[in-house]
Amino acid sequence: MIRINEIRQELDGSKDDLLKKCAKILKIKTEQISEVIIAKKSIDSRKKDDIFFSYAVDVKVTTDEEKLVSKIASNKVSLSKEYVYTMPEIRRKSNLRPIVVGFGPAGIFASLTLARAGFKPIVLERGEDVDTRTADIKGFFKTKKLNTESNVQFGEGGAGTFSDGKLTTGIKNPLCRKVFIEFFEHGAPEDILYSGTPHIGTDKLVDVVKNMRKEIISLGGEVIFGAKLCDIVAYNGFIQGVSYTKNGKNFDLEADTLIIAVGHSARDTVKMLHEKGIAMMQKPFSVGARIEHPREFIDKAQYGNFAGHSALPAAVYKLACHFEHERGAYTFCMCPGGTVISATSEENAVVTNGMSEYARDKENSNSAILVNVYPEDFPSEDVLSGFELQRQIEHKGYELGSGGYSAPCQLVGDFLNDTVSKKLSFVKPSFTTGVTPSDLRKLLPKKVTDTMAYAIVQMDKKLKGFALADAVLTGPESRSSSPVRIIRDDVYQTCIRGIYPCGEGAGYAGGIVSAAVDGIKCAHAVLKDEH
Repeated sequence: MIRINEIRQELDGSKDDLLKKCAKILKIKTEQISEVIIAKKSIDSRKKDDIFFSYAVDVKVTTDEEKLVSKIASNKVSLSKEYVYTMPEIRRKSNLRPIVVGFGPAGIFASLTLARAGFKPIVLERGEDVDTRTADIKGFFKTKKLNTESNVQFGEGGAGTFSDGKLTTGIKNPLCRKVFIEFFEHGAPEDILYSGTPHIGTDKLVDVVKNMRKEIISLGGEVIFGAKLCDIVAYNGFIQGVSYTKNGKNFDLEADTLIIAVGHSARDTVKMLHEKGIAMMQKPFSVGARIEHPREFIDKAQYGNFAGHSALPAAVYKLACHFEHERGAYTFCMCPGGTVISATSEENAVVTNGMSEYARDKENSNSAILVNVYPEDFPSEDVLSGFELQRQIEHKGYELGSGGYSAPCQLVGDFLNDTVSKKLSFVKPSFTTGVTPSDLRKLLPKKVTDTMAYAIVQMDKKLKGFALADAVLTGPESRSSSPVRIIRDDVYQTCIRGIYPCGEGAGYAGGIVSAAVDGIKCAHAVLKDEH
């Protein structure tokens, strides 16, 4: 195939227009092109009076591709190869079934890889299947009665299922392509394969994860929901078995391979592993709040007079400020046309997160504004004290929200002026269990709120109107990543051999794609191990 980069296409352009542009660039007739495959499609909105799509495409032609490319004097044209995934050499000899704990992106992709290799994994997921989980979450939003084992954090698909299904990632690994292809082949929209801002949407992701679970089961794997890992048995430095609880009963499984992919909110599980002698370390993470603007406001700021064009999706942004000798701040998990949701997994605590459906057509657009916190900010030197800092903030959020899982919120103008919000304005908060006007400076550490305030003003210079006085901040956003890293070696195992820490909860990923890639990498490590 021939890769052509940076093809400009007007917003009203057609597939036929794209075909003709490819032929012109390659200096051939359109009849000589057998197929045009979109590799990437992004929006160039740098000039608000000249917004267009930028394409990268792979072209199949009926002539000699190598010879054709050699005649094109442009660095935008090159030969390309279709991605092909290759399973590593399988050296595993054990007859015991590998156990995977957690069924979020890391656990799903680890399990799928192992199942396809013929090893019939047993998956333990403390939460419920995605349909039951959806009902539990909707029930919590309506009644404010929390199920601590089936919620936005715990259950089939992991925390990402009830976010935006966002697939943007900063890692550069060929396995990213495999992740995208797997999602598409299990029911995700085709545009994730080429979109510059790929997302599946919560409404579609629920079916995707079910389809992946069905394949794992069809290959002999087993997924046990409502199964919480409560103990591991090790002897002479090697994993021997695990215990889990389900419906109030204890069950034991013999095991020589355990992939721990529990996500960043399984604090009790991480504590148990620590008590069993598994080495781990404190890790920086980030805290902050969600900021909400009207979706049409953000669309206008990003698209100018093109806002509302039928070819344009709800506008996204990604902002960051790096201050000399100070902490930085950045926007995270931006959800255009989305909702701010209640994402706690512990009683009497408030946690915010963002969620969008595939259409991204809700009234507001939201994003987290986060600031890094470091081990020196933690309450103590205990390896788990980052969890304690999170808890302190989350329980303070519950208190400031007047209980009942309402979240404290504040107008941006009041926050910048260090004034307690008494009432809100025209921007209607979308938080799913209600809000209470408050003072976020009482919620978050001073270093965080001072940085947030400065960052909002600086971000306004990059995105006009970001510091809109009537925009709403809702907090806290406290679970962007894990505050610990479970230490693993170059073959992905802990000091207790046969245990593979994996994904976000283990401190090795930061989003759906990177967690899924880490799941594949850990499964590969299992397959390569000769025990």
